[in-house]
Amino acid sequence: MKTIKINPADNVAVAIEALKAGETIEIEGQSIKLNNDVPAGHKILLTNLAEGENVIKYGYPIGHLAESHKAGDFICHDHIKTNLSGLLDYTYSPVGKEALTNPAYAEWFPKQQLTFQGYRRKNGEVGIRNEVWIVPTVGCVNGIVNQLAARLTHELYNSDSELIKLLTADAPRLRIVAYPHNYGCSQLSDDHENTRKILRDLVLHPNAGAVLVVGLGCENNQPDKFEELLGDYDKERIRFMVSQKVEGDEVEEGMKILRQLYAIASKDRREDIPLSELRVGLKCGGSDGFSGITANPLLGVFSDFIVSQGGTTVLTEVPEMFGAETILMNRCESPELFNKTVSLVNDFKQYFLSHGEPVGENPSPGNKAGGISTLEEKALGCTQKCGKSAVKGVLPYGERLSVKGLNLLSAPGNDLVASTALASSGCHIVLFTTGRGTPFGTFVPTMKVSTNSTLAKNKPTWIDFNAGTIVEGEPMVDVFKRFMQRVIEIASGELTWNEKKNYQEFAIFKTGVTL
Repeated sequence: MKTIKINPADNVAVAIEALKAGETIEIEGQSIKLNNDVPAGHKILLTNLAEGENVIKYGYPIGHLAESHKAGDFICHDHIKTNLSGLLDYTYSPVGKEALTNPAYAEWFPKQQLTFQGYRRKNGEVGIRNEVWIVPTVGCVNGIVNQLAARLTHELYNSDSELIKLLTADAPRLRIVAYPHNYGCSQLSDDHENTRKILRDLVLHPNAGAVLVVGLGCENNQPDKFEELLGDYDKERIRFMVSQKVEGDEVEEGMKILRQLYAIASKDRREDIPLSELRVGLKCGGSDGFSGITANPLLGVFSDFIVSQGGTTVLTEVPEMFGAETILMNRCESPELFNKTVSLVNDFKQYFLSHGEPVGENPSPGNKAGGISTLEEKALGCTQKCGKSAVKGVLPYGERLSVKGLNLLSAPGNDLVASTALASSGCHIVLFTTGRGTPFGTFVPTMKVSTNSTLAKNKPTWIDFNAGTIVEGEPMVDVFKRFMQRVIEIASGELTWNEKKNYQEFAIFKTGVTL
């Protein structure tokens, strides 16, 4: 198979491999001679279209032609213009239950109680990692937290320190991770609150077995006020150090606290946890023409499965919903959730417009090189990551999950900012599909899923799972079963490539001024 027509209503096909001008392709009994070379992942027009007529892919318009083209023409971002403009009024037209399920899933998803090996926390929450985290309240103490992480790691694993002798022989090795950032001071209103919320979410995340919060003392994000934001937290496992109040060397004082925290966390052990307690973030980045054919639909199947088991998935990247937002709006379980989703979308559009930016200027150079021409095309592929399930919850940026099932989360499309937002909402793991590849990871395991086999082959130390075999003929059900097993293995302790490489960081969404 050299090409694929995704939806019967489409007037374009996608090249599965690079094709040459003069080749003839067969699609649904139609023979079409190619007028141009067509790179893999890019679009071929299946009918004559005049200037201004819509290009249809995934069964929906992805923009209109800037000039007339003939059947067999290669068309890309140079030929297609977005249909997106400003704010829209939306009408709630909920889809029926039959549109929220796929009969084939019943065969794929037997009613069985799957489990993973996780850590049950004192407050009942579950973590899939048991790490010691060092979190600064303000960027001024980044040097301190970095030095503390490096010193404790060296003391534990590169020396015969007294701390090692105190640990039991079967104590697992715990990762010591510092999470520096640039904020916590010189911020106002929403930016200040965003910083406080994301740091709160980081400190309370169940993937941490223990946390040392390091403050300076004079910052806007005052340590005592920040402590109040945590609510009723586990004071044995979350400790504070305010550097200006420490008499003498703050690093030595921090080491004393960290040794205590490590000794506590090292006693934790994994146990069987029902899959219904897994919370999974859905993200894509460096997308290409195969994203909406392979990796994103695979995540959609996975999302539906997790939801069917009583678990939770979260979709974000609101600007990458533009052009496909009505699909999500009409899957909302109630008019209230529909209205929240409308606000989710229009608030982000207004954010762009208030800065003088168009709402449809999204596909990156890498997206375009990979075969994505407009934001609508990107969105229709992007939103496939959440499958067919009903929308059960809509979250503002920085808020934590409270409803099981599929949730929508307010955050931009930027990879690290959006992945951080997913982790901050309480997701244990982020599933990240990519057609171009990226090494990064946020503060929870960030599992990279390639859309094509070439990427998986060329970047084996970036990619955790290859979904490219779907377009090569492997049945979705077989790929899904392998994928499900891989996610359970990672949830149970196997490291993702970003963890193996120590590529772990986070980024906070900033919209206002810096003082």
